[in-house]
Parts: sequence; C-alpha cells; structure tokens
Amino acid sequence: MNDLAIPFTPLPRTGGNITSVPIPAIPDTERKGLTKKEIAADHPTWCPGCGDFSVLALYFKLIEKRKLWHEKVTTVAGIGCSSRFPYFVQAHGAHYIHGRALPFASGISLSRPDLHVFVFGGDGDAFSIGGNHFNHTARKNIKMTYCVMDNWVYGLTKKQTSPTSPLGFKSKTDQWGAVDYPINPMKQAIAAGASFVARTTHTNPNHVLQMMEAAMDHEGFSFIECLSECVEFYEGAFDASNPRKGGVFNQVPAEHDVTDEMAAYKLADEAFPGRFGIFYKVNKPTKNAKEAGINQAAMEKVKGLKDWEILKKNFDKLK
Repeated sequence: MNDLAIPFTPLPRTGGNITSVPIPAIPDTERKGLTKKEIAADHPTWCPGCGDFSVLALYFKLIEKRKLWHEKVTTVAGIGCSSRFPYFVQAHGAHYIHGRALPFASGISLSRPDLHVFVFGGDGDAFSIGGNHFNHTARKNIKMTYCVMDNWVYGLTKKQTSPTSPLGFKSKTDQWGAVDYPINPMKQAIAAGASFVARTTHTNPNHVLQMMEAAMDHEGFSFIECLSECVEFYEGAFDASNPRKGGVFNQVPAEHDVTDEMAAYKLADEAFPGRFGIFYKVNKPTKNAKEAGINQAAMEKVKGLKDWEILKKNFDKLK
C-alpha cells in the first residue's frame, strides 16, 4: 500500500442497508508531487531526433513543477505524429479525430472548470482539417492551452506539403515545389481572437517550459507555436533558429507591449527565423465565465423548485 492510500474501514450496516460514510480527502499539501516515472506511460514512438521528444519532456517537467495530480492532468490531441501525446502521458486524455481535438477539449473545459486542458497537435491537424475549429475556439476564448508542434510538413503520412510548408518545398504532393502561400500561425491566432499567443522552438527547452507555464497561468485561450523539426522528412528546416547550427534565437524585445495587437502583427510578420516569446496577451472574459453566468441566472429563476416542477414549467411554455 502506498503512502497515499486510505486504510479500509468496513461500512456500518443498518437494517441490511449500507449507510454512506464520508471518506476523508487527502489535503494537497500532504500529497507528494508526481515524478516523471509516475506520469510517463508508453515509450514514445517518434523517430530518433524528433523535436516532439523535447516538448513531451517539458510537459512532464511542467506537471512535476506545478504538482498536477493524475486526476488534474488532461491531455487531448488530434491525429498526427505530435498527436500521439496522450499515449505517452499516464493520466486522463484522449486521442481524438483528425482536426477535431479543439471542440472535444472545449467540452471538457466548459464542463470541468477545475481543470486546465492541454491540447497538442501538428501544423496539418491544427491549420488544415482543423483550421476552422482553431479560429472558433480562439474567438470564443475558451480556457485551454493549445501547443502546436509545427514542422512544415506532414510527417506521419511520409512527406506531403502542409499548410505551413514554405514556397518551393518539394514533397510527394508537390514534386515540382510548393506553389501555395503558407499560412502564418501567429498572425492567424491573433486575428482569430486568441488572448495569448506565443512562439518557441524545441531546441530551447528552458524557453519551451517558460511559454508553457505562462500559457497555463493565462485565463483564456492560449496558443503556442513550437517549431519541432521532422528529422526524417524535413531535416534542417529550422537551423536558422538554432544557434548551435549557426542560427539565431531572437527573443521578443523587452520593450514590446504584449497588449498592442498591431505591434504583435509586426513581430509575427518578420522574416524567418523571426522572434520567440510572448507576442500577444490580453485579459478578456472567457466563454467559461460567460456560460457560468448564464447558467447561474437560469438557476436563479427556478430557485426552490423541484426537478419535476422545473420540467413542467418548461413544458407549459410550449403550450
């Protein structure tokens, strides 16, 4: 028996029926924080050298640092290499339909305000088949963190052009070189209404953790674009942002006003490798808070009524 277990005490019987007795809750102050060994599940199946390993390791570190117990960890993902995240985390989560992770996570967030939902995805899952969900979840400002591991290619299906692939990129779907203009995830997130928009890269673990923590502390929809190299199908794509490979890691200027939307657009419009850090951050009411207010107002109207009386009252309105 571990030190968190509650000793079993037989329930008293009265007249042949078991009476309920309250089970004392263990104060969080007495609970030990989870270790990586306790939170890690299956061994990751990514290709050796994949940038997603770094993001997973930092997610474990975040859980350890913030002392998120198993029942408070909620990991949701769609389909793709990065979307295998829930398999590797020993906690509650879901590997959902391609491009539909955000609406599923929205339901969790709205029904369980005590949780902070983390959603992980790739550039295809987030901006192609899931593009409309990304826009609507952002504009509704639903409380969650969406971390998109952008590698500029469809890796799971073996090298097809993705929504963020640069012009001229040669793939199985564009053997002559990509001709479609790539989207800019940062500009799209800001325009869609995300209240927290940040950018990082897997080659800077400390920065990834900083962005995750800042996103978790934000009350609203938090979006993080994390450059994550696909070493199998787009090796060297982000060398220009990696100082160890001759690149530069330019952070958002200290004087940048994160509440200035136009300033955030200008940062997002810089040529690659661009800037890293928090581009945009504003406080505005979440859909979670708005719906809670609607529910509270509705409950006040039927205060003191029994369930069947509430049902009858609603049926009477239909007559």
